[in-house]
Amino acid sequence: MVARIRNTNRLAPRFPICRAKTAAGLVVGLALAAPALHAQQDPAMERALRFLATRPIIDGHNDLPWEIRNNPLSRMDVAKYPLRTRAPGQTDFARLKAGGVGGQFWSVYIPGEDSAKQYGYAKMQLEQLDIARRMIARYPDELQLCLSADDVERARRAGRVASLIGMEGGHAIENSLALLRMYYALGARYMTLTHNVTLDWADAALDDHTPPHGGLTDFGRDVVREMNRLGMIVDLSHVAPSTMSAALDVTAAPVMFSHSSARALMDVPRDVPDSILARLPKNGGVVMVTFVSGFLRDISPTAEQRRMIRDSLGDHPDSAALVAFRRRHPPPNATPRDVADHIEHIRKVAGIDHIGLGGDYDGTSELPEGMSDVSGYPLVFAELIRRGWSDADLRKLAGENILRVLREVESVRDRLSRAQ
Repeated sequence: MVARIRNTNRLAPRFPICRAKTAAGLVVGLALAAPALHAQQDPAMERALRFLATRPIIDGHNDLPWEIRNNPLSRMDVAKYPLRTRAPGQTDFARLKAGGVGGQFWSVYIPGEDSAKQYGYAKMQLEQLDIARRMIARYPDELQLCLSADDVERARRAGRVASLIGMEGGHAIENSLALLRMYYALGARYMTLTHNVTLDWADAALDDHTPPHGGLTDFGRDVVREMNRLGMIVDLSHVAPSTMSAALDVTAAPVMFSHSSARALMDVPRDVPDSILARLPKNGGVVMVTFVSGFLRDISPTAEQRRMIRDSLGDHPDSAALVAFRRRHPPPNATPRDVADHIEHIRKVAGIDHIGLGGDYDGTSELPEGMSDVSGYPLVFAELIRRGWSDADLRKLAGENILRVLREVESVRDRLSRAQ
């Protein structure tokens, strides 16, 4: 249910249903100075902040370009969206620094529903690529466009946020490998094979029907092969387990899950089953644990809260009354401990070389306590430090693993190019 609501809220403002973040989802969390305040009383937080000052995070998924598209302040105008001051959303430069983020895959998400199709998938995808590239170009002192692993290293040495671009949803290629190649030429370095809607060639996790393709069609397998040839990472967040398995059967390069968690701990279709996690060591891929609360733990109202709703509002409350009630009586929320639990489970099944972080900031309002914006990452690192994690292991989680994946994808590209 959480994922369904999230998908509805992410439709473009020109469509019948608009994205609408709740104020309640944005007010909980760290103030900018909170990590430093925590550090004064918490040795684990102090160590986390020291660590992130020298080994910043490379995050797998942030929807800031979609926020810029939809926010009433900007409406697609990059110049009108404040990033040097406090942004209205969850991401700005000061909070990226406070969170220890030194690299970011900026998602150029577009919805896959029919309303977006009528607008034009390719048109909207190009608009989102344009927003992301204009955003990066507007702040050359803060952001640097990266098209390769070497570019990421250079950006980080220069003290800029290494900015990569990731496409969320294979519907954007409109069944055309030519479009896939052009998106790569414009800077896209991963593509999520589906969003929430099953395509002509790939099954999505949230499809309500029996997956029609058994994962991937012949064309879907061609898409994976072409991504290998180009040097584009195959992203398996949002796809059905059968699609995950089919892609792993085909790909010659490591895959990624740009923003997913462990299904063994939270049984929702968007999370990754252990059977797939167990295949990652052979493939070399990485699962970047997301912070979306509904993918971490059950955040539905408790039995007591449901009784209170019935007693206060009746069996069929109108939506405004229900929203007001839930604001006064919020359901149980996820915590940084839940994030750490998912990280440790993936580590247990797949290994330390196959985990990363994909917060999904500016793509959801359902975030763990204290982590309502991009300044919240140190809370996760502090929790892992309390659990005995070494700096070497934290480095892999923070960015070494995804950087290795990017390098290996490039190596496969080069090998395939030489073989032609």
